[in-house]
Parts: sequence; structure tokens; C-alpha cells
Amino acid sequence: MGEPGLDYSRYFWQGRRVRLRPLRADDADAMFIARLDSPSRAHLQLGVEPPVSADELRSSLEKWFDCRESGGAILFSVETHDGGYVGGVSLHSMDAKNGVFSFGVVIDGPHRRQGYATEAVGILLRYGFGERRYQKCNSAAVHTNPASIALHRKLGFTEEGRRRRRWFYGGQYHDDVLFGMTVEEFEARGES
Repeated sequence: MGEPGLDYSRYFWQGRRVRLRPLRADDADAMFIARLDSPSRAHLQLGVEPPVSADELRSSLEKWFDCRESGGAILFSVETHDGGYVGGVSLHSMDAKNGVFSFGVVIDGPHRRQGYATEAVGILLRYGFGERRYQKCNSAAVHTNPASIALHRKLGFTEEGRRRRRWFYGGQYHDDVLFGMTVEEFEARGES
């Protein structure tokens, strides 16, 4: 994507700074490099995972290439308008019966604090509420991840509670801070 000469001005999957596109095999290289930032990844992965090669990572991601749904999740790459890869987002925990879903987001270190996560998740929310007809987005952030908590608040999520001692990593237990947003709350923000 991001090919010269194409008009993306009316493209659904685009914001002011980023666009979402299907996950591709070559994204595994950037994801492999991002995994070398162990402290940041520990928050995202809820602990330190065993090392894998770029080839192993690429192979494990194949089921999600081209926005295929697998295991109740759809993965997207996040790129700048000039085609630079900056991270990824996922739509997951999709429950059509009850009309709920969740999301995940990871922006690689050099690209953080530039509004990319806010914009990428906003696009996913617009899709979940406006195209998939979900009525609520449930989410959580580890209590020791202030950036994730701030992102939820910036997006307009309501803090709904805390699940104590939900995760163990780094030699200690971590709580989940629970967040939710209804379709009406999303629409009231005027971003639909």
C-alpha cells in the first residue's frame, strides 16, 4: 500500500497520519526487530516470551495474512501515509451473539507518542461499531502500563473496574484495569 499515484482520500482504513492494511510476510522482519525491546514487549505480551527466529515468527503469522480471521482475531499492519510500517492492531474477542469485541495495539518504539495508536484504534472502533454492528468494545490495560491506560482514556473509554493479580511476569503480579465503550458513547464522540 502507499503506492504513488493512488488516491486514498476516501479510503475507509485511513486516518490523518496512518492507514491500516493487511498483515504481510515482510512485516515479520519489523516485528522481529521490535521484539528485541524486551521491557516494552513484556507489557504487551504479559511477560517475556522465548526467542524465535524471523522465519518462525513469519510462519506463525501466516494464518492472519491478508486480513484473514483466525482464532477470533483479525490482524492489521499500521503504516504511515508514505508506506512506513509503524506497528499493528488487532480486532479480537469478537462475539456476534452478544455484540462485543476487543482490540490490541502495538506501535514500535521509534514511532510512539505521535498519535498513531489513537488513530489506528479509532479506525478499528469505527469498523467494529459501524460495519460489524457490535454494541460494545471491552478492553483492558495492565495497571503498570500508563501509556495504555492513557490511550483508553483519550479514546473515551470508561474505566469499569479492576481484575486483581490477573497476570504474573517480571517476578510480580499485575492487575488488569478494565475499560468499556458502548456504540452510543462512540457515536457521541462524533468520530463515527
